[in-house]
Amino acid sequence: MAQQNINMRDFSITRNEGEWYYAEVTDSYGNEYDNYFEHACEANDWIYYIWEKEEWLNSVDSRYLLSKAIGECVKIDEEAGRRKIM
Repeated sequence: MAQQNINMRDFSITRNEGEWYYAEVTDSYGNEYDNYFEHACEANDWIYYIWEKEEWLNSVDSRYLLSKAIGECVKIDEEAGRRKIM
C-alpha cells in the first residue's frame, strides 16, 4: 500500500467587535496552535512563523535534539544538587 501524503496545514483569523484577533493554525502534522494579536498582520506573520519553524524541525536530526535536551536536563539537575540517574 502506498503511503498517503496529507498536508494538514490550515489557518483562520477571526475577530469579535472590541476584541483582539484570534488566530488558529494547523501544521503539516496536524499540530494545532492558537494565539491572540492586536493587529491582523501580526496574526498573519505568526502563522507563517509556525509553518517556517515546522520546516526547520524537519531538517534537524531528532536524535541530536534529544541528546541536547537530555544534556540540558542533566546540567539543570547538577546545578540544583540532585543526584545523577544511573
